[in-house]
Amino acid sequence: MRKRVAVIGGGIAGLAAAVRLRDLTPPGTEIIVYEQSGVLGGKLRTGELAGRPVERGAESFLTAGPAGAESASVALAKHLGLADSLVHPATVPAALAVGGGLAPIPGGTLVGVPGDLTKLGDVAHVTGSDRDEGRPLLAVGEDVAVGELVRARYGEEVVDRLVDPMLGGVYAGRADRLSLEATMPQLAATARIEHTLQGAVRAAQAARTRNPGPIFTTVKGGMSRLVATAAAASGARISLGLPVRDLSRTAHGWRLLLGPVPAPQTDDVDAVVLAVPAKPAARLLTGISAEAADAVSVLDYASVALAAFALPPGTPLPELSGFLVPPSEGTLVKAATFFTRKWPHLADAADPVIVRASLGRFGEQERLQLPDEELLARAIRELGELVGHELPAPMATWVQRWGGGLPQYAPGHRDRVAFARQQLPAGLALAGAAFDGVGIPACVASGERAAEDVSKSLEDE
Repeated sequence: MRKRVAVIGGGIAGLAAAVRLRDLTPPGTEIIVYEQSGVLGGKLRTGELAGRPVERGAESFLTAGPAGAESASVALAKHLGLADSLVHPATVPAALAVGGGLAPIPGGTLVGVPGDLTKLGDVAHVTGSDRDEGRPLLAVGEDVAVGELVRARYGEEVVDRLVDPMLGGVYAGRADRLSLEATMPQLAATARIEHTLQGAVRAAQAARTRNPGPIFTTVKGGMSRLVATAAAASGARISLGLPVRDLSRTAHGWRLLLGPVPAPQTDDVDAVVLAVPAKPAARLLTGISAEAADAVSVLDYASVALAAFALPPGTPLPELSGFLVPPSEGTLVKAATFFTRKWPHLADAADPVIVRASLGRFGEQERLQLPDEELLARAIRELGELVGHELPAPMATWVQRWGGGLPQYAPGHRDRVAFARQQLPAGLALAGAAFDGVGIPACVASGERAAEDVSKSLEDE
């Protein structure tokens, strides 16, 4: 009998799961992707500004994986026939906004945590004591907040001026709330062996297989092209705008309750990949495992906004790809990308200069509660102050808001997710940023693992 598999969630994790399911299951298998919004891709969405594609979400992904081989997202793109469309940023440095000026990001750091204290310059001064106390920094299985560990060993400035902006650029969160294990697993592993933080950072750096090529990659034409190609390759039936309100077990599989309350629909399937954020995942898990639902539901999210500006051709900007802003600077802008400088395939001297700013951090959602016009005015003013001169009036702009867009992995996150997965019956798998990491490669790998798990359950029936 032909099998049916539901993928709930049409972000890149869900789509990667659908592609992997198509590869693993018999040709007649029906795959249905349910996405309650009207568009696939989740936080991958390509917009347009002044005739150029400009990402309204993630702009790139890591080229290499943790072991040095190509990342899961590069492998997926190649599998989808997009190898010739993979492009890389220019080799232009980025900076930190510190004390009203822009300073080069010190070399030799691991997500802002220094491995060579002689390279910090005046960006940050070490005030902690990183002495060898005769035992590893962390016990086996122990997890702490990144800020707790770094502050104890290096002091306040290293956390505030280096680690916070680097983590904030990825998670829009604060180092004092983010799990070392979830955000920096290589450092967590070496901290359970090494006796000093400097030793742990150096060991983590040495363990990483060096890839001489570019660190980041994107898809020419935009991330939405990756989304559309994955959806097509999966051969899945795509259902948009129809929320899944309940999930329950049946004698032979799973029943989905769909649509609005006044006009419910049901769909019976043999397996389910649940690739949605934490709160909807917890709601759908409640009737299956209260313990799993509770473990998943504790995850917090940060709300952020992106503001994009097309400035007149020739607008002078620092010779940078962009910069990060520590929370201690007090600005709403937490990062900026000089888009047309960073991505040469978009650059033309006769075209507008495109700058994209990231706004907001965890716990600051009220600061984003401004009309688009006021948010844009605030962002362009702060950008001018940060680069050292007033910027001209933009030729075109847009604002993209991501309410509750970025998960905040508190210490113990990985153990909670592992516990939740242990509570689930065969044929149901979790995938996505809520569980396995915010980066595109992490989401792709998470979706593929979930597909492998449920496909095994179909084989066992």
